[in-house]
Amino acid sequence: MLGNNLTPIVKNLLIANAGVFLVANLFNFEEVSAFMALRYFESSQFKLHTIITHMFMHADFMHLFFNMFALFMFGPALENVWGPKRFLLFYIVCGIGAALVYTGVNAFEYHHLEQSIDAFRMNPDPYTFELILHKKFGAFQRFPQLTEYFTELPNAYKQDPKNPALIRQSIDVLESFYQIKMNGPMVGASGAVFGILLGFGMLFPNTPLLLLFFPVPIKAKYFVMIYGALELFAGIRNNPNDNVAHYAHLGGMIFAFILIKYWQKQRNSFY
Repeated sequence: MLGNNLTPIVKNLLIANAGVFLVANLFNFEEVSAFMALRYFESSQFKLHTIITHMFMHADFMHLFFNMFALFMFGPALENVWGPKRFLLFYIVCGIGAALVYTGVNAFEYHHLEQSIDAFRMNPDPYTFELILHKKFGAFQRFPQLTEYFTELPNAYKQDPKNPALIRQSIDVLESFYQIKMNGPMVGASGAVFGILLGFGMLFPNTPLLLLFFPVPIKAKYFVMIYGALELFAGIRNNPNDNVAHYAHLGGMIFAFILIKYWQKQRNSFY
């Protein structure tokens, strides 16, 4: 069942994603990203069409490979059940759902981040600065040009906490990092793919899966539940060094569940 009889929509989705990846990497990745990547709706770089286009672009080859491998393995079974039109609708809805949930979670996070920065602006101190810096912007340490702000500036600020220049610089750093974070791109078919995983688990719950990292067969329904729980845990944990959009994955699964349940109500026999 898995990966057998490559179906038309799955085939075209594989081609489309691979094609965008080649174009982006052979020509200008930043220009393609500026046009296709999803950004927060309050960002000056936000474009409405990216709610759909983001799911056809990937950051690197491994990101593309794992998403397309899952699509290749699980997608044909769903397309054979639903037909091409309904499967494509399902895929797009899951991708859009991922974008909406991801954006909603970001809205909540950014609101509280703004409040933290405003509170620091009103009552600045070096330890609050360091806490916000590492807890909210820790992922930025992977960029060499930004590492000095995580070491030299906090240390200098602690040694001279009343220095107006250091206070101003600390406020400027937090405000700049906030803008960088808000303008950060989100790309990938993961939300749609997680929707497909959920759909497979609902339609073929007892199909045994043999995974490389878990060499004992596990039923699809349990695999989906475990994977979903892990994504929820990772999202709640909110590790600042984690660059994965876990809530987008969950968004794809949530919208997949809602859509499947809606379709089930439209007919007596879902299959």
